[in-house]
Amino acid sequence: MTGHGGARRRSATLGVVFAVTIVALAVAGGLVPSLLPGTLAGRDAQLVAAAAIFAASYLGLAVGRVPGLAIDRAGVALVGACLMVAGGALPLADAYKAVDLDTLTLLLGMMIVVANLRLSGFFAQASAWVMRRAHHPLALLAAVTAIAGVFSAFLVNDAICLVLAPLVLELTLSLRRNPVPYLLAVAMASNIGSSATITGNPQNMMIGSFSQIPYAQFSASLAPVALIGLVLSFVLIALFHRREFAGGARLVAEPPPTRTRHRVLMVRALVATAVLIALFFAGQPPAKAAIIIGALLLLTRRVRSERVYAEIDWSLLLMFAGLFIIVAGAEHTLLNGDAIAAVGRLQLDHVPVLSGVTAILSNLVSNVPAVLVLKPFVDPLRDHHTAWLTVAMASTLAGNFTVLGSIANLIVAQRAAASGVTISFWDHFRVGAPLTIFSLAIGTLWLWR
Repeated sequence: MTGHGGARRRSATLGVVFAVTIVALAVAGGLVPSLLPGTLAGRDAQLVAAAAIFAASYLGLAVGRVPGLAIDRAGVALVGACLMVAGGALPLADAYKAVDLDTLTLLLGMMIVVANLRLSGFFAQASAWVMRRAHHPLALLAAVTAIAGVFSAFLVNDAICLVLAPLVLELTLSLRRNPVPYLLAVAMASNIGSSATITGNPQNMMIGSFSQIPYAQFSASLAPVALIGLVLSFVLIALFHRREFAGGARLVAEPPPTRTRHRVLMVRALVATAVLIALFFAGQPPAKAAIIIGALLLLTRRVRSERVYAEIDWSLLLMFAGLFIIVAGAEHTLLNGDAIAAVGRLQLDHVPVLSGVTAILSNLVSNVPAVLVLKPFVDPLRDHHTAWLTVAMASTLAGNFTVLGSIANLIVAQRAAASGVTISFWDHFRVGAPLTIFSLAIGTLWLWR
C-alpha cells in the first residue's frame, strides 16, 4: 500500500511540474517576442510554446486527466485554448473565429431533442416493447444490436449508451443472463450505427460542417457500411460468447415495468424527431434544423427547462470549443510548407492510407481530436468528399478497438461497474479488435471502389 501511495504521489508531483512548465512556456511565448522583437529567439519562443501546448493538451485529452490536478478533458481543452492565446500562437479575435459554431449548434440542438425523448420515457418504452418479443438469447442480442444501432444512427451515440446501458443491464440481470455480451452490443452497435449519418456522433457533426456534404449523400455513402458492421458485430459477439447463446434456452421473464412519464411530451418529441430527420434529408442545414426544433421543444408546460438543461453535456460543448482553438493555434504557428510536404508524402489521397492513419490516430488521441488534427491535410485533397467520408468512417469504427477507444464504450463500462458488472479490457478487446479490423476493411473497400 505504501509503495502504491508513493507512486501516486510521485505521479501527482510530476503532473503538477509538467503543468507548471507548460504554463511557463506559454508565458515566455507571449512575452519574449515583445521583449526581443524581430529576433530568432522571439520567433522560436512562440513556436516552442505552441508545440508544447498542443502536445500537452492532446496528451491530457488522450489520458483523460492530469495527475495531481482535479481537471477533466473539458478543462484540459479550455486551459490549452487559453494558453494558445496567452502564448501568442493565436490572437483572441482569431480564436473566436476558430470555433465552429455550426458544430456546437448542431450538437446542442440534438442534445435537447434526445433529452426530451429520454425525459418522456420513450427509450424505456421502445426497449421494453422490443425485448418482450425476444424469447431467445440470440434474439435478445439481435434486438439490443438493432436498437442501439438504429437509434445511434440519427441521435448522438453517447446519449443512446447513457439510456440503453442501464435498461439492458437491469433486464439481463433479471433474466439471470451474463450481461457482458449484451452490454458490448450496446457499445459496439452504437459506435457502428453512428457512422451512418452526420448526426450519429460528434466527430461526424464536425465533418458535416467542414465538408458541407449533404445529409442524404453522407448517409447513402456510409449507411451500407454501418449495416454490414452491425451484422458483423452480432456475429462476432455471438461467436466469442458461445456459452451464453448455445442451447435452446427460452427467456420467459418480462422486462422491468415501464410507464410513460409524459405521454404528450413523448408524442411531441417523436413528431419533432420525425420532422427533424425529414428536414435533414430534405437538404436543410443540419445545425439550423436541429437548433430550431430543439428550441421549439422547450415550449412546454409539462417539463421545466432546467430538467432538459441538466441532460445536456455542457462539458462536451466546452471541450469542442477549446479543441477548435488549440488546433487553430497549432496550425497558425506550426504548419509551414515543410510540414505540409512531409504529410503529403504519406499519400493521404489514397483511401486505404487515410483510413489507416485516421484509425491509428483515433486510438492514440480519441476520434474528435484526430479529426481536428487531420482537417488541414484533408481539406486540400483532390477528392474532398471521399476523403472526409473516409475520415468519418475510420474515426468512428476505430472506436471499437479497445474499451478506451470511444466515450460510448466508457459510458457502458462505467454504468456496468456501478452495478457490480465488470467489462474488462480483454472482454472488449477480443471482440472489438477483430470487429474493428473487419469493419474498417469493409468500409475502406466500399469507399475505394
